[in-house]
Amino acid sequence: MKLSAADWRRRLGSPWWRGAAAVLAGALPMLSFPAPSLWWFAYVALVPWILLVRSAPTARRAAYDGWLGGLGFMLAVHHWLLPSLHVFTVVIAALLGALWAPWGWLTRRFLAGVPSAGQVVAALFVLPSAWLMVELVRSWEGLGGPWGLLGSSQWDVEPALRLASVGGVWLLSFLLVAVNVAVAVLVAVRQSRVPAIAGLVATAAATSAAWAWSPRPDVDGRVRIAVVQPGVIDGVGGAEKRFAREETLTRQLAGQDVDLVVWGESSVGFDLADRPDLANRLAALSRQVDADILVNVDARRSDRPGIYKSSVLVGPEGPTGDRYDKMRLVPFGEYVPARSLLGWATSVGKAAGEDRMRGTEQVVMNVGDGLRIGPMVCFESAFPDMSRHLARDGADLLLAQSATSSFQQSWAPEQHASLAALRAAETGRPMVHATLTGVSAVYGPSGERVGSWLGTDASASEVYDVPLAHGVTPYARFGEWPVYAALLILAVLGATEGARSLRVRRAGPSPRVPPARTAHESPARPGR
Repeated sequence: MKLSAADWRRRLGSPWWRGAAAVLAGALPMLSFPAPSLWWFAYVALVPWILLVRSAPTARRAAYDGWLGGLGFMLAVHHWLLPSLHVFTVVIAALLGALWAPWGWLTRRFLAGVPSAGQVVAALFVLPSAWLMVELVRSWEGLGGPWGLLGSSQWDVEPALRLASVGGVWLLSFLLVAVNVAVAVLVAVRQSRVPAIAGLVATAAATSAAWAWSPRPDVDGRVRIAVVQPGVIDGVGGAEKRFAREETLTRQLAGQDVDLVVWGESSVGFDLADRPDLANRLAALSRQVDADILVNVDARRSDRPGIYKSSVLVGPEGPTGDRYDKMRLVPFGEYVPARSLLGWATSVGKAAGEDRMRGTEQVVMNVGDGLRIGPMVCFESAFPDMSRHLARDGADLLLAQSATSSFQQSWAPEQHASLAALRAAETGRPMVHATLTGVSAVYGPSGERVGSWLGTDASASEVYDVPLAHGVTPYARFGEWPVYAALLILAVLGATEGARSLRVRRAGPSPRVPPARTAHESPARPGR
């Protein structure tokens, strides 16, 4: 059945139809994440959501549309968690979706009806700033971390990666929202097309200037890094079988002149202090391939209580003493927030039965002849500040050891691997993303791909010739300045709105006061 424009308007007048449309509109940006060929969709993906919100009959309805769109966005970005968390995924998406309610209110505030040129210009700054605040809040580890930030959809676009070196993924998100706002105005408001076009031109000019100005890292050396990916190993004795498979793959690297061998997250399921036999086998492997090996131990430690996930460097003589304990844990996957209240999640999904313990500080390790590496574990690679701090602390090479065994049939492995491209571009340091089961990937200091990915079906060891670069990118030097700029914009908005409200209150008509009566006057009697 074909519906006319009038039919659609009538249906969107229904709260239920409108709510469903908001959820679907919020889910649309997800399409720009999985495939590199769809990077361009992020520049228009928010337009349906913006058009829906601006047409809301009331400010409250606009806030609802923002919330429901946020629910759709979070469900789409994290849909691969459904087999693990089940209905809890929807609950989390609904809670986090509420962060977009103020964004929806602001969208209607500036774009409803026929906005003036001033409102359109203000919207080009205010709405991206409000979006950045949403991304900043939900980037807190306890709320799931910065997974699926809008700017990360541009991980395979060279000009965007260069801009990431200026302002990180935050700058990319800001620019994407600004472009979507301008396109929405062009589509819906004929009278406001001039300021919308001017906004697009100004955004393009500022972006081009930043792209031309941004310094590019100069390659001043190379290292040969080997990634060992054993693949999916199930069944009884999986940890022992995995170790044996990794051992076999590592032996194949002998004679290939590698500088470092990297195993994935949880590649060793036993504490090496409790299993000297495994430590000796690793030391023998190091001597055989003539390189240090960075493994990841997921086990209960013998020297302190609790289970840790730790990057451990092993040399020809055994563990070197360099160790990094994972600091930022995956909610529900590695610990249950407020376990006394939410512990029931373990009965409906694959939530952690026991909380992992946290490390206290990041570590830069020395490898071989002066190579300094900065390890991260799993979804820590999603946090821009962690790689930035490692680069500032002197790391020549960034490393992320990961495992996505539970999500092999989803787009999570590809998305996780893509984040390393942004971290490399932001810091001007190459990055290695090594996993147990794929996708493993390596990127150069500008975020460019080095070699080919090891897919989810691969069980192999691969050597990558990785370029090294030094110098400090603007993002590494100045940090999250787009976030601070967004905070300033919203502060100016708040001050302006407050001043306007005060002026309106003062300029309002004085209350009417009845004339005073003298002692000789008496009020008229009723009925006279």
